[in-house]
Amino acid sequence: MSVPEPRPIREYQGVDRRTFIEEIRPSGQPAVLRGLAADWPAVQAAKESPERISDYLLSFRPSHDVSVILGAPEIGGRFFYAPDFRSLNFTRGSLALEAFMERLIRDQKDPKPFAMAVQSEPIPELLAGFVQANRIDLLDPGVVPRIWIGNRIQVAPHYDLKENIGIVVAGQRRFTLFPPDQLANLYIGPLEVTPAGTPVSLVDIHEPDLDRFPLYAEAASAAQSAVLEEGDAIYIPFHWWHGVDSLARVNAFVNYWWNDAPLWLGNPYDALIFALYAFRGLPAEQRDVWRTMFDHLVFCAQGDPLSYLPESARGVLGEPGPEQIGRMRATLRQIIGTL
Repeated sequence: MSVPEPRPIREYQGVDRRTFIEEIRPSGQPAVLRGLAADWPAVQAAKESPERISDYLLSFRPSHDVSVILGAPEIGGRFFYAPDFRSLNFTRGSLALEAFMERLIRDQKDPKPFAMAVQSEPIPELLAGFVQANRIDLLDPGVVPRIWIGNRIQVAPHYDLKENIGIVVAGQRRFTLFPPDQLANLYIGPLEVTPAGTPVSLVDIHEPDLDRFPLYAEAASAAQSAVLEEGDAIYIPFHWWHGVDSLARVNAFVNYWWNDAPLWLGNPYDALIFALYAFRGLPAEQRDVWRTMFDHLVFCAQGDPLSYLPESARGVLGEPGPEQIGRMRATLRQIIGTL
């Protein structure tokens, strides 16, 4: 049994801030922004040669060593779990960016190179001046860009806890996206050990084992995909699953994560872990009751659950001010301390 090919991600040309804010983002759908960064000096350098983009990045005099992941040739570039799912099939370390780029360039001609990548390095801290020379105007200036560099690697479908705009600086990248409602059809791996920080799908989306993962056929029918060239960008809405294939022997990528949630909020992922501890072991009928409580009070499924109460009487269910936030945090610290 085969799965359908993903649908193309909707594409835009000449996107400006107004189009992004008023049209693309409100749609809640991914979008390819062709040529968004075509005039970046970094992109122009990459189009000349891998050696030229390496020289360009190093011209900003990297301020510190970078975190590096390295996988043996046998993994075929797929950073993933080890067979026991209790560890990973790659190692982590640190290296000067100059040494990393030297090896990346040198290994271009190796038919079976080690998979290697620098991931999620904040650019202003690493490459002072790069952001000023390579800008987009779609987002607020306070959103910190990060850089990813590597060779031909595969990243399993995973989600981000923020919205995301990513730009291909060097090489090509294939993105395969799935909407959040496909969670049950993507067969997530362990939460405690993950290749990418958040849970990843166990399905090899290029060669899916439908005997083991039969529901993936449903996820595949909802998938969208696109290949991005140098200077192209992609918008990934909050919590959309995305698998990423770096297709060239030298790849560089810059992304911007942001979240409009209030800064005082706790981390929802932490709350999920606590919910697993507090609710999952309850009898089914009790879980049903708590689901009703969460739908009503947390997710406001029927609108404002306490519209009949004055704001001054709502307590933790109202709009919190600094004093209320402090009390909530103190209560949580006390609860966690008793576990």
